[in-house]
This record gives sequence, structure tokens and C-alpha cells, in this order.
Amino acid sequence: MTGPVTGGKGQPALLDLTLKPATYGYSVDEYFLQGTATAYQPVGPLGVDGKWQVKESTTAPYKTRMVMWKPQNPADFDGTVFVEWLNVSAGFDVPFDWFTDHNYVLDEHAAWIGVSAQAAGIVGGPSIMSSAAAPPGGLKTTDPVRYASLSHPGDGYSYDIFSQAGLAVRGDGKGVNPLAGYQVKRVIADGESQSAFRLTSYVDAVQPLAKVYDGFFIHSRGGDAASLAINGESRGDRTIPNGVKIRDDVDVPVMMVQTESDVRWLGYASATQPDSDNFRLWEIAGGSHVDAYNGLGDDGDGAAEAALLGPTKLTHGPLACASTINAGVQQPVVVAALAGLEKWVRDGTPPPSAARLELTGSGDNINIARDAHGIAVGGVRTPLVDVPVVRNTGEVNTGASPFCAAFGTSSAFDATTLAQLYPHGGSDYVAAFAKDADQTVKAGFWLASSARNWKAAAAAVAFN
Repeated sequence: MTGPVTGGKGQPALLDLTLKPATYGYSVDEYFLQGTATAYQPVGPLGVDGKWQVKESTTAPYKTRMVMWKPQNPADFDGTVFVEWLNVSAGFDVPFDWFTDHNYVLDEHAAWIGVSAQAAGIVGGPSIMSSAAAPPGGLKTTDPVRYASLSHPGDGYSYDIFSQAGLAVRGDGKGVNPLAGYQVKRVIADGESQSAFRLTSYVDAVQPLAKVYDGFFIHSRGGDAASLAINGESRGDRTIPNGVKIRDDVDVPVMMVQTESDVRWLGYASATQPDSDNFRLWEIAGGSHVDAYNGLGDDGDGAAEAALLGPTKLTHGPLACASTINAGVQQPVVVAALAGLEKWVRDGTPPPSAARLELTGSGDNINIARDAHGIAVGGVRTPLVDVPVVRNTGEVNTGASPFCAAFGTSSAFDATTLAQLYPHGGSDYVAAFAKDADQTVKAGFWLASSARNWKAAAAAVAFN
């Protein structure tokens, strides 16, 4: 480990939330991590039960980077480090979970690290946001001076690179210890979407050997997992089956959060599994794989909730999606899940179990069961679906970009529907919303801070 890194354009290349670290008593630094990584190969078939046996195969040198947010004063640090597997679906590094849960991390005085575990983060790659392959957008293109020395031998080595990042955070590596003077008590891995696919493979294949992480937060995966092959695998020559579960003998807590989109569009329904001693699954009613919250740069002051709640239709111009996108149901549930996982790792108290989304049909014709208002039945319930003014779903959206499918839909209820739901208008709505919000906090699916902001937003909704 070397760093903090300087040079080039003068700051880490990572999508910015416009947050000012010093405002929160934090610093942001970047480090280079290098060494020799090991790839893994299966020993026998990889089954849907996730009890994969692998062995070490080839090795190769690598050099990557890590971006770290940490409290400036070590005495303020709560002992938890969240290590995010940066998402490369866009052809470059994106900290999707950090976008969603940064306020919780900062409020708790934890540390957050984003790791460029995959090759596309460094050299660029195709983007799911475009129907055509995007030009390279990796670090070497973004800042060729700062990142000239980085190299990646292929994604089969990403699992061990991620292990070594966790070891470095614990101070078990060589060179600079980025958390020297900080009492690291818990190191928790997290990742969303394509990173969640890779963490699924990590938990099933690598965790039994490496035993680096104290817990895993797996957010929005599909029905299969990621390849262990060095340069991936073709669909016609797969070793990874569909319907892969988290192994039921996993030795550390695993918290999985899924949206409607993930269950249906990404096919997670084929991989669903019951809760167990070290596994919890929450499926969010009304949630979509991505939604309007992700672009807001929320600083926790309640403005984000006010922008997301109400009868105003939302658009996402840059993607030119055909329908208004999901207004943002999942964020407070994701934060509660992360908080639940941290407590589980810290003192052994597991998060509550949740009902699954109700499904209709089977095989390729699975759908989410819906009530008379088009709102999902079952799953994690919140005031945003039980006391609604907007119908949010994870149904596939369409548009010029194939990525529109991930954004779900939203539509405002008309005046007739609102009058049926809330005969006395705003007073009925605000009272029902506040009661449901308190119940959601009591059930463990929202934090009190989220409820406070959402109740204030609900009180400001105008009824004609």
C-alpha cells in the first residue's frame, strides 16, 4: 500500500456527490494497492446451493487503487470499515452503495473505502448504459498521469484483489497503513448490482478460504453469480448455473436486499432462499434497481425526501426513458438493512426477517402480485407503498438506453383516487403516513432519522 496519492488532476477519479468532507469531520484520500493476486478454479461442478469448492490456480501481479473516507480524528471513529466493490457496469468505477448509504456511514463515524477490484475500473470497458460499446472510461483514460502505473491481469483475479484490500484495511499488508491509529473492529464488504453478483461468488467460493470480511452486504443481484474465469465466460460455455443461492453454511452474517426489479427483471426469483442463522433477505415493495434518489447528492437535510415524495411525476432526462422513473422507495430500507447488518456483526443481534414479495406465474412468466392500485403485495412494507400518493414499481421502463429498464416506473394518483384513499385530504394522509412510518421504524425496516425526514416531506404534500 502506498499513498496518499497525489498528482495528475489532483483528486481521485470517482463520481462526486458534491459533499464536502470537512463539513462532516472527514478526510478523503486515495491509495495504491499492489501485489500478486491469485485466481481460483472450481473443484467439481458449481451447484445452485452455493457450496462451491475451489482451489488456487494462477497468479499475476496487479496494481489498483482504493478511495477512502475516514473521520479526521481517530477518536471519532466507530470501528467499522465498509469496503465497497466498485461497480463497473458503466464502463468505469461507480460507488452505487455509497450514493445510497453515505449519510448513515457519516452519521455513524464509520470509514468507507471504494476498491477498483475489476479491470474495467482501470482500463475501461463496455457500458450497459448504451446499446453500443462505449469507449474506454477507466482510470487510465480519465487521468492518464495519475494512474499511469496501474495494471490489472483480469477479473478472475478480482476476488483475491478484494481480499487483499480487506487485509490492508486491517493493517495486515505491507507499506502504508491507511488506518494507522484507528481501532478497526469490523470490516464489512458491500456491493450493488454487478458488484453484488461478484460478492455472491466471493461468499460462496472465496470466503471459506480467505476469511477476511466480518460480514457482507449484497444489494440488488440477479439469479446467477459472476464467473471465476480470468477473462469471464461466454453464455454458451457457462460454469455458473442460474438460481445460485448463498451457501447455508456461510460463517459470517450476510444481508441481502432486493427490489422488485431484481426479483423479476434480473431473475432473482430463481435464487430466493429462506433466512437462516447467518442470512437475511429483504425484498422491497415498490423498489426498482435504480431510481431517482441516486442522482440527488443527498446531504441528509430532508430535501431529498421532499423531492421524491408527492404527486409530481419524475423524469430522468439524460437517459430519455419512455416513462417517468421510480421516485425512490428503496433508500431508507437499504440504510436500515446496512445498519442492521452492522449491529449483527457488532453484537450478534440479527435484523428482522421480512415477508417475500408475492409472485404470480412461474418460470419465465413470473410477475409481482399487485393490489387494486397497482402496488406490489408482500415484501418489506413502508409508508411509501402503504400510504401512497405515487405508484412506484420495479416494472421495466423503456427508452433509448437499455439501462432505462433498471429505473422502474412511477405515476401520480389522480384526484379521484386520492379522494378515495384520503377522504379528508391532507390531514388523513399525514396522520396515516406518520403512523405507518413509526410502525416501520418499530419493525426495523426504517431508521428513526429516515422517518423524521419522510414525515416532514409528507406534511408538505399539497392536496387540491
